[in-house]
Amino acid sequence: MTSPSARNIGPAGTTAAEPRVLCDTRTLAETPALPGGVLWKLAESARQLDANVVRIAPGDRITTHTETQLDVLVLVMAGDGALGAGPAGTPLPLTEGALVWLPRGATRSISAGAAGLTYLTVHQRRPGMQIGTMTSTST
Repeated sequence: MTSPSARNIGPAGTTAAEPRVLCDTRTLAETPALPGGVLWKLAESARQLDANVVRIAPGDRITTHTETQLDVLVLVMAGDGALGAGPAGTPLPLTEGALVWLPRGATRSISAGAAGLTYLTVHQRRPGMQIGTMTSTST
C-alpha cells in the first residue's frame, strides 16, 4: 500500500505542497498477521524522505548488514524483537514504542519475536539511478 496522497496530483502534474494525513498506523499495525513485507510506503514524487511500515513475521529477521550511506530512524509500532548491534554488540530488546536511531556505518540486524514485529522506518531519500556514459579502458 502506498500513501493515498501519492495520487493527489496538482497542476501540471506536481504534487500539492500541503500537510496531510497519510495513513492510520494503528490500523496497519493491527492488520492480521501476514508474511513479512512492506505494509505501506511514502510515494509522493517530490519527497525528500523515504518512509516504510514494515512487518517481520514471527521468528524471522533482517540479516546483519551495514548501511554505509544513510542514517535510519525506526519506530516500533507493534510486536517485539531484538536489534542486533553487530558482532561485538549485545542484542537490544525492541518493544512497542521503542524509537531507534541506526547511524550510517553501523552494523545491524533486526529479529522478530513470537508475535512478529511491525515498525516505521524513515531516512533521507536515496537518489534514483542515473544513466551515465561508460568510460573506455585502454589495454
